[in-house]
Amino acid sequence: QILPVIEAYFALAAAINDASKKPAEKAETPKAASEPATAAVHAPLASAPSLDADDRAALGLARVMSPAFGLNRSATPAIGSASVASVPAAAVSELAPVQEESSVSKDGPGGVTSVWNFANEHRSVVNALIRSQPGLIDGSLRLMLEKPRLLDFDNKRSYIRGKLKRLAEREQMRGSHHGPVRAQINRKQVLTDSFMQLQHLKPAELRGRLTIQFSGEEGIDAGGVSREWYMLLARDMFNPDKALFELSPSGDGAYQPFGNSGINETHLAYFKFIGRIIGKAVYDGYLVDAHFTRPFYKHMLNIPLNYDDMEAFDPDYHKSLVYMLEHPLVESGLDYLTMSATTDYFGMETVVDLVPDGRDVAVTDDNKLEYVNLVAAHKMTNAIKEQIAAFTEGFNDIVPHEIISILNPSELELLISGTPEIDIDDLKNNTEYVGYTTSAPQVRWFWEVVKDLSEEDRARLLMFVTGTSKVPLDGFKALQGISGPQRFQIHKAYGGGKRLCSAHTCFNQLDLPEYSTKEELQERLLFAIREGSEGFGFG
Repeated sequence: QILPVIEAYFALAAAINDASKKPAEKAETPKAASEPATAAVHAPLASAPSLDADDRAALGLARVMSPAFGLNRSATPAIGSASVASVPAAAVSELAPVQEESSVSKDGPGGVTSVWNFANEHRSVVNALIRSQPGLIDGSLRLMLEKPRLLDFDNKRSYIRGKLKRLAEREQMRGSHHGPVRAQINRKQVLTDSFMQLQHLKPAELRGRLTIQFSGEEGIDAGGVSREWYMLLARDMFNPDKALFELSPSGDGAYQPFGNSGINETHLAYFKFIGRIIGKAVYDGYLVDAHFTRPFYKHMLNIPLNYDDMEAFDPDYHKSLVYMLEHPLVESGLDYLTMSATTDYFGMETVVDLVPDGRDVAVTDDNKLEYVNLVAAHKMTNAIKEQIAAFTEGFNDIVPHEIISILNPSELELLISGTPEIDIDDLKNNTEYVGYTTSAPQVRWFWEVVKDLSEEDRARLLMFVTGTSKVPLDGFKALQGISGPQRFQIHKAYGGGKRLCSAHTCFNQLDLPEYSTKEELQERLLFAIREGSEGFGFG
């Protein structure tokens, strides 16, 4: 009985929202016609609602004063640009209280703001309705796509699969598929054979049926052979001998493009091919044991980065950057730095200027924030931008970007690699405590809440604390940190119970405030693990 009421409520708001956009579109048309076609590429991000200092302190958010950065394909302000939000705009718009343009019709009882607030307050009910009738997300509840953080992951996954299914149906109607593609692969050189036989295919052909046969074997590919092929391919593409990917220094088992992959002249073709294969797996509904660093997933989603993303990329280096910002350069012994970075190409060091003639520009306490932003951008984006662009282009050849744009980085990892089976008892038995004892009420509540989490939220928790959803083969006793074996840790977080939980992935450490009730702990833990991957730096 409640469904027609909610549908009508959302439909009214969607109609108001659609109507409000039409005058703006008409007003922009003459201006757009008079400007060069490339103007949009360099346009700054639309202004997003920002959190004031009190809101940020209440949520436990670090004061990240870093401009966002990404690849040139992103409509992101350049580093050093004036007045950028204190956190990435894309992230703020997801987490901040909803604000709209001043419009009575949009803020009224049926307006967009009130509908989003209603959906946030009754998130479980709205998602249950979408789960029972997935078609609502394209119909009367389509407004939810504008605030995807309000959608549960399983509903996003169903929406993506529905979009990909319709894409396949359209291509079939157009006759784009040319029959099944067969590939005969040698197990000893899975990546090379697959690349040689499949890299020339057009995207529409690769989206079609692919049949794999291993050389010298009689197995018929009814799905099982393809699953094994994906498994072997993932293992081979991460093989250090291929010089394509390298393990993150964080010790979490995640991979990132190897900066010196150019030793192989065809490396960009391989990155594009691997992107296509990962996209093919998503398109066909297969899971791939491929776990990348958080910054890499953000690049795939075109989400801006800031220097705090360095913690998942290289935690030691991130720690040194934070220390540099918090202490005078003379005190930290870094007063010798210049606006340049050093790259290492198999033992040969090269100086890269971060600004024109940067090697001759001294880093001072006045410009050190600019230096931190520039060097972080160099390491996470510029030094591997060709590899990222090639991989992403290949992935989007198979799975269009707009289809996955509703995901956050954690959810993209789940979409590609699946939800792991997490043994909570094993995790609990291999957890260390600092400031708490096992009998503390907050610890007891924490494990009670975790026991009741869905598989997706358990994976989010693991990603939030360790940086990846990957479970060690030998269980949580073999969990790795930056310096080797490092068990899951729960530390007491001081400063009041109004803060969110925070995490330090390089130490597998969860900072848990002294919440006064189990309900408060549950609410803030869920908020942190669901929204904490959106680009904020947690302190």
